[in-house]
Amino acid sequence: MADNQLKDGDFCRVIAGTHQGKTGYVHAINTSKTGHITITVLQKNGDRFKTLGRNVAVIKEE
Repeated sequence: MADNQLKDGDFCRVIAGTHQGKTGYVHAINTSKTGHITITVLQKNGDRFKTLGRNVAVIKEE
């Protein structure tokens, strides 16, 4: 998925990286100094984690 298609409130699944397999809502989108897109994902249980935008895919809510 192209990172520029992510927006706050999208439901997503992490497809790569440390949090692979987790799902949640895109909560915050930031661009780092090096140009990488980072997002905060808010899970339904209230837990939050950060990951790179390239590691997630937007899906329909389960």
